[in-house]
Amino acid sequence: MTNDQMAEFQQLLSGVLSFYGAPPTTFARTVWWEACKPFELEAVRRAFTAHATDPERGQFTPKPADVVRQLAGTASDRANAAWRKVLTAAGQVGAYTDVVFDDPAIHAAVADLGGWPKLCRTEQDQLGYVHHRFLEAYKTHSTRGVADFPSRLLGDRGSDELFAKRGLPPPKPVLIGDKDKAQAVLTAGQAQRPAGPQ
Repeated sequence: MTNDQMAEFQQLLSGVLSFYGAPPTTFARTVWWEACKPFELEAVRRAFTAHATDPERGQFTPKPADVVRQLAGTASDRANAAWRKVLTAAGQVGAYTDVVFDDPAIHAAVADLGGWPKLCRTEQDQLGYVHHRFLEAYKTHSTRGVADFPSRLLGDRGSDELFAKRGLPPPKPVLIGDKDKAQAVLTAGQAQRPAGPQ
């Protein structure tokens, strides 16, 4: 949501909480706004309705975490979605190509696991273990926020200098997921040097 939608959001929030007999305090309004601000107003409105009609949770006054869970899923849901994206890319792109995902937490988690080529070359009997390690690393990075992450996940290729010696530009990375978000990750991340032959 944008700041000019704050009044409309506050009106929606007041209506929802009065439905439950719980008028919001100033502190509660601030917490609700910060929790819901990353989402579209209409999506928040639908999440409130989904909570109110949930047979198990709908009888209780919603908390910001209830609405965020409706909108974004749990940390485990997001980590598993990221893992599926990584596995798909590994199968389609492979270990020799640089990749840039649309989520810096994926970059940080893959770096924790030893890098893109190592992950792509995981043996089938080790996949369950690597999956578990990825989920834990991803949840940690996405929950606390990612400050340092590689701008791209380097493939197993020659160095940029080797390409330059041959008069060739270094290969461009493959952008995975939302192209604009992946470009933002590429711009914001830390540069690395390929470890390939000189």
